[in-house]
Amino acid sequence: MRATGPFRRVMSIALYVVLAWLALVAWLALNERRLLFFPDRTLAAEPADFGLRAEEVSIAVEDGVTLHGWWIAGPGERVLIWYHGNAGNIAHRLPNASWFVDTLGVSVVLVDYRGYGRSTGRPDEAGVYRDGLAVYDAVAARGAAARDIVLFGRSLGGAVATEVALQRPAGALVLEAAFRSARAMARVHYWFVPSALVRTRMDNESKIGRVPVPTLFLHGDRDRIVPLDHSRRLYELAARPEHFHVIEGAGHNDTYLVGGALYAEVWQAFLRQTASDLPIQGER
Repeated sequence: MRATGPFRRVMSIALYVVLAWLALVAWLALNERRLLFFPDRTLAAEPADFGLRAEEVSIAVEDGVTLHGWWIAGPGERVLIWYHGNAGNIAHRLPNASWFVDTLGVSVVLVDYRGYGRSTGRPDEAGVYRDGLAVYDAVAARGAAARDIVLFGRSLGGAVATEVALQRPAGALVLEAAFRSARAMARVHYWFVPSALVRTRMDNESKIGRVPVPTLFLHGDRDRIVPLDHSRRLYELAARPEHFHVIEGAGHNDTYLVGGALYAEVWQAFLRQTASDLPIQGER
């Protein structure tokens, strides 16, 4: 039986749709890194522009990459290591860093991943994990006690902070707008791509239950990039969940601006709670 004209047209359209889908999926797979990391090489501001006292730091990573960043001085003993998100560079975080220093009294260590700002190299999952550990080790080498180190990861930085918390002792971990995994995020934004094709793992969901550090979870209820239920799921799975705070009206990048006094109080209470003279297991 020969196919009729209309049937042939339907089959042709279906074939074109399938071929277009395969081409798109192949392109996404080949360009995964470019879709995940959005580095900006130009630093548009310096700490002094915000009245911050900062020391420029250079950190050598074991694979030959050199990281650039700032150690921004605060009045207290606590040192907050900030693992930022996937776009821009450390200069874009300076207004928020100023808030941390003024509101929480912490010093802020803000270092770009490889390929961002003035850091050398190209970013990938294994590389940013190495960067995160190198920054921690540099802070510890300068005499910061593990109990005084606060690991802070926002968005993609939550995956880096979680990995560091698995491998190094710390006094506290704060995850803001963190996602369950890279594959879970792909299902949100690239739902038509089979998860098996996503090579990047960044699997916070499988790690958070093994993190021996008290953890605070923060998320804006209007976040259109990382769904709120991702943080909620991580909180449910965490080994040491201390608090889950939803910032009403906040999106992905404006939590400290929208959160107001309550946001500050949540941070302050968590830092007071985790401040302890008791030794941390594995402290160096």
